Amino acid sequence: MNAVVARPFAWERSYPPGVRWDAPVETGTIPGLLDRAAARFGDLTAIEYFDKHISYRELAALTVRAAAGLSRLGVGRDTPVALYLPNTPVHPIAFFGALRLGARIVHLSPLDAERELAHKLRDSGARLLVTTNLPGLLPRALKLAADGHVDRVIIGDEKAWNFPAPLEAFTESDVQLPFRRLLEAGEAIELPALHADDIALLQYTGGTTGVPKGAVLTHGNITAAVSIYDRWNTPQRAPTPGERVICVLPLFHIYGLSAVFLRAIDTGAEILLRPRFDVESILRDIEVRRAKYFPGVPTMWIALMSLPDIEKRDISSLKVCSSGGAPMPVEVAQRFERVTGRTMLGGWGMTETSPAGTGLPLQGPVKPGSIGLVVPGVEMGIVALDDPRRPLPPGEIGEMRIKGPNVFKGYWNRPEETAAAFADGFFLTGDIGYMDEDGYFFLVDRKKDMIISGGF
Repeated sequence: MNAVVARPFAWERSYPPGVRWDAPVETGTIPGLLDRAAARFGDLTAIEYFDKHISYRELAALTVRAAAGLSRLGVGRDTPVALYLPNTPVHPIAFFGALRLGARIVHLSPLDAERELAHKLRDSGARLLVTTNLPGLLPRALKLAADGHVDRVIIGDEKAWNFPAPLEAFTESDVQLPFRRLLEAGEAIELPALHADDIALLQYTGGTTGVPKGAVLTHGNITAAVSIYDRWNTPQRAPTPGERVICVLPLFHIYGLSAVFLRAIDTGAEILLRPRFDVESILRDIEVRRAKYFPGVPTMWIALMSLPDIEKRDISSLKVCSSGGAPMPVEVAQRFERVTGRTMLGGWGMTETSPAGTGLPLQGPVKPGSIGLVVPGVEMGIVALDDPRRPLPPGEIGEMRIKGPNVFKGYWNRPEETAAAFADGFFLTGDIGYMDEDGYFFLVDRKKDMIISGGF
């Protein structure tokens, strides 16, 4: 029996001024999000990458050209397209371009072992792979083609984006196609009508057991998450178009893609896109470029806070700092607050939640170890470990469950695992924790182990 919880929810009573749980959450399509941003922010810089600037208008136009090029290769509605990319302008251009055609994005991680890459390609059905000529990445992509896992590899040339280090050489062939060919002027194509319920991503996730599972995320799931972040963040601190956001979090991970990159696009930010984390380059973005927002993972903050001269560095431009992807050590957050005088923000989310779930308020009581309050438009609770349909009161430990417009539709080609993951319309997260009387959530364990790699 599904318990009816009366509003206001416990977490609403702890909300910062201006934040409303029942604020309308907007859903739409991901290309529509970019097109609105291009119309609003036009000539403002959307992406800065090794001093190469791409405006919002230019980015939107490049993605339309990429869509035309991909269409000529046979990509259309429901075609799976694999992106095997670090943070590079090739990613958003290919990402939005494929989605304009109604294709499904399959993100492959450069951290994946070859067997994981092969499994994700086989499971998703992706036969076309987009990569770039960074050392180490291209040879593995071409081996996937040589081993029959993909038919064609589209290769971006980082030289076009001012990449400062040596790059892999490649030749054009039936299998190896330069990314620039997609962008060459051709006949305009008629783009299909897209809907919020259309599948946008097969985003693979997995713990220490079994093979990775593809979480089915729709355009509506992702755009709902972006809207939810707006309803949570903007009343606390309204962003200004043109503010610089450091995006070193990988776009192949849902945290970097949705919570950082797409949210930044929606607000007209200048995204400082960085392919890898380097302490001094990040400090240069803060001290010289005066970045306002730096979202990271605990390993990044540990590296920054471990610098012997961090207290002498000018990081005063930062207005918002957050950590996600893995639990933040309490002592690191406390050191950050001593050094900066600011609160380290964070929260909780999963691939399956796009990844909106909870957030720590910008101003509010500091509860060490808490993952924060439930964000607008989302319902969460704690249920008994022996009965996922029995809600538990505040203070009792059980499994966290969640539902909302941001929650995924299920696991690709895994109906039994999908059915087992839901009860009473809630997704059962596998995270064990409790909610206190003020509506703050705390994690204490996982039902299944997870591997943390590179801070994720």
